[in-house]
Amino acid sequence: MSGYRLAAGGDIDRSRAVNFIWEGKSYAGFAGDTLASALLASGVRMVGRSFKYHRPRGLIAAGLDEPNFIVQLERGAQTIPNLKAPYVELYDGLNADPVNAWPRLGFDLLAVNGLVKRFIPAAFYYKTFMWPNWLLFEPSIRKAAGLGKSPRLPDTDVYAQASAHTDVLVVGGGIAGLAAALHAGQSGKSVMLVTGGAHWGGRLAGTADVVEGKPARIWIDDALRALAAMPNVTLKTRTLATGHYDHGMVALCERLTDHLPLAARSGPRQRLWRVRADALILATGAFERPLVFPGNDRPGVLLAGAARAYLHRYGVVAGQAIVVAANNDSAWQAAFDLADAGANIVGIVDARPVPPSALTDHARVLGIAVHTGMAPAAAIGGRTLRGVRIGRVTGTGRIEGATQTLRCDTLLVSGGWNPAVHLHSQGGGRLALDTDLHSFVPVAAADRSVGAAAGDFAIEGTLASARGSDAPRTVSPIPALWSISETGEPHPEAWVDFQNDVTAGDVALAARENFRSVEHLKRYTTLGMASDQGKTSNVSGIGILGTLIDKPMDAIGTTKFRPPYDPIPFGVLAGHRVGEGLRARRFLALHDWHVAQGALLDEYGGWMRPAAYPQPGETEADAVRREVLAIRSGAGIFEASPLGKVEVKGPDAAAFLDRLYVNTISTLKVGRCRYAIMLSENGIVFDDGVVTRFSDDHFLVGTTSGHAAAVTEAFREWLQCEWTQMQVLVEDVTTCWAVANIAGPRARDILAALEPDMDISGAAFPHMTARSGHLAGIPTRIMRVSFSGELSYEIAVPWREAQRLWTLLVEAGKPHGLTPFGVETLMTLRIEKGFLHVGSDTDGTTLPQDVGFGGIMQKKKQDFVGRRSALRPDGMRDDRRSLVGLEVTDGKPAPLVVGAHVFPETPAPSQPSQGWVTSSTWSPTLETPLALALVERGQERMGERVRILDLGQWREARITALCRLDPEGARLDA
Repeated sequence: MSGYRLAAGGDIDRSRAVNFIWEGKSYAGFAGDTLASALLASGVRMVGRSFKYHRPRGLIAAGLDEPNFIVQLERGAQTIPNLKAPYVELYDGLNADPVNAWPRLGFDLLAVNGLVKRFIPAAFYYKTFMWPNWLLFEPSIRKAAGLGKSPRLPDTDVYAQASAHTDVLVVGGGIAGLAAALHAGQSGKSVMLVTGGAHWGGRLAGTADVVEGKPARIWIDDALRALAAMPNVTLKTRTLATGHYDHGMVALCERLTDHLPLAARSGPRQRLWRVRADALILATGAFERPLVFPGNDRPGVLLAGAARAYLHRYGVVAGQAIVVAANNDSAWQAAFDLADAGANIVGIVDARPVPPSALTDHARVLGIAVHTGMAPAAAIGGRTLRGVRIGRVTGTGRIEGATQTLRCDTLLVSGGWNPAVHLHSQGGGRLALDTDLHSFVPVAAADRSVGAAAGDFAIEGTLASARGSDAPRTVSPIPALWSISETGEPHPEAWVDFQNDVTAGDVALAARENFRSVEHLKRYTTLGMASDQGKTSNVSGIGILGTLIDKPMDAIGTTKFRPPYDPIPFGVLAGHRVGEGLRARRFLALHDWHVAQGALLDEYGGWMRPAAYPQPGETEADAVRREVLAIRSGAGIFEASPLGKVEVKGPDAAAFLDRLYVNTISTLKVGRCRYAIMLSENGIVFDDGVVTRFSDDHFLVGTTSGHAAAVTEAFREWLQCEWTQMQVLVEDVTTCWAVANIAGPRARDILAALEPDMDISGAAFPHMTARSGHLAGIPTRIMRVSFSGELSYEIAVPWREAQRLWTLLVEAGKPHGLTPFGVETLMTLRIEKGFLHVGSDTDGTTLPQDVGFGGIMQKKKQDFVGRRSALRPDGMRDDRRSLVGLEVTDGKPAPLVVGAHVFPETPAPSQPSQGWVTSSTWSPTLETPLALALVERGQERMGERVRILDLGQWREARITALCRLDPEGARLDA
């Protein structure tokens, strides 16, 4: 043995040295190492700092349960924060740093927090910093939160997603998972076997434990060869099951290139699998519990199972003078294996007065001192472990009598095992307390847990359960040793959650302050809220709480297990849906024409649309002013193709729409249009648009540009799930019809130039009517509706005819000064007219009565979706915010800022906001700033002066009616 690395052994390639950097210093490991195993082999003991007190911490685990060794990997766009070092495979050139340490790991200035820890116990932020003002302290506290640093540059990696179906999905690559996959594969079923790590075998990998008469490593190799020979079996390493959802769906995160040097990577970095399985077998293993005693967080204190894993997987011995402390059999095997490898085992400390004689006899054969009925009283050391004091322990965890000191640099601990029940619980499975193991085991679920995941740690029982047999489980009961101290009380330096610095004393504090629900305990102390999500701490915390309040653990219960099982990148959840791939851009029928005219394009409701058409030397604001004045005095043309168009047909179409809209649609006459609003089931304004009736059983429902799909989906859901007896057909025809809108006093003259085969005079074709016919031989639907406040026609033609119609309109409009205008111009026109824009003038709390539909809603006799919710007491309050106009009175030309808050003219010192600005513009027509706002009791306060606040800047305004231009409607009715 050289240092901590054995001369032989482990599943590593000693012919391939791998160079890497840790905290700016160069190290070397071997191919097959992890960052954790390579640094452990190099003698690095302190690898991290705790979150709250910045205490020095060392490696404790060998898997995703590691709470201490959290790293920031790589630099720049490739940087990834908060990775667990035992899961970071070593590659050439790897560059990693510790997190939560400044300026460096060995000299962390924030370790000063430990000197004042008695003043910042659990939940201190709920009880302190209230004077003079919490906001004074909040920024500093929030700045201190978190561990690693979020990337500052866009992620340059590519991610993939895929879906699959399999008859049987087996999660876990230990002997339970291998046996279950073999059994299922031999039946001819399609099987997918996944393991999160790079290797198979679980905790028995590389060991000499006997499995069905063979050493475990031989049995594992034989099983893998048999599985690889089955065409119906798929094997996946580096594939972590992160979530278990409804109907047998399991999410898998497959790491494809994370183990390769940066320069050698190509293709997707990771792939998210959505796998649906007819049967799910969970062979997810178990997590070892640390012992909770004073100083148990010192670098050099490891889990016994982790030390055994580093020995057999990587050929690394955890220390040079090792003490093993436990309350169960498994830690003894770690001591024996290390002794056989040449390690110096100072002694085995077992809390049980009489451990199995086979264990004590074998220890004596190996020359290992055995201390029974004893437990650690305290760990000795600072940045490294120098020894451990042990003493006689009672069943309650109290150390009695004199203690003795064992000199060591490594202490291996084991307080029992907790089955990994996360996926089982995510899928709705229940848990039951196993009083022999003092941990929770899975019961009653559609999935099947096997092996250690089911609380069976015996090899024979594991194989039987994996193969579907009901063999009796072999369990060696262990004592419940939740907290150890010399006083018998939870000690303030006995750590339960290592990463978040939660101690047994913190749990006791929560109990004293009556936070005795497990969910309250979690949030009050942050127990289990670190990046390991309590894999090593949750059960111990529950056990300590149960002892303190004299309540059984199953009565306390567990916190919720939520996906993901372990953090995964946002990138793999997004897949290809990033940048341009986030959402397919939709283009107008006349897109090329708009580009050729110099349109300033922007995205509105998922469509690329002109905001305005600036001429050389014009700003966008200049262009909007010019376009507005052109429309008010002559005519403008606007492409309205994105406006949602939903065909509703059938004998019950009118009654169906009556149930969905605040307005009564069934009274609408053929050839007429009606503005209507639609509510959600909660009574909130969901969408608005113009409904047109073409025949008794045929309606065209207009929607907002971004809501056509959502409205169609809502229509279909009601028809398919609730009103199945109604005879109605619904179809979204938005992209079947292109729409040109011509608006302005000269609009009728332009339309007449295209020789319509219908009478378009004001008397024959009034406002809010519709006609079908032809323009210049093109089949068309024309609706006389207006969002600008002017004489306006929306001309719909088949999408393929859009270019021909547009060209004809532009040519016909030249003598009348026809001006193309964009969305921002249209918004200015509608604000001048006081028209509602859903999404701008509404939010997730806006009810119909807030925007002027209260009377219509109350007069309507029929029920409709959202009515009951809208008429609840909260909706009928006198002080609700209502939509009103605002006239700026301070003489400043700048428009009010959207989102600025409305206050009385003379606000009190602590006056809350009475509303906010929802839409705002400069009115070229009226030459003044105009705005719309939702204001408390707004309709009762016409003419009242108010003050508007935005980021410390005050403006003055007066509440007015919504409509400021042509309130009589003469322009609309021209």
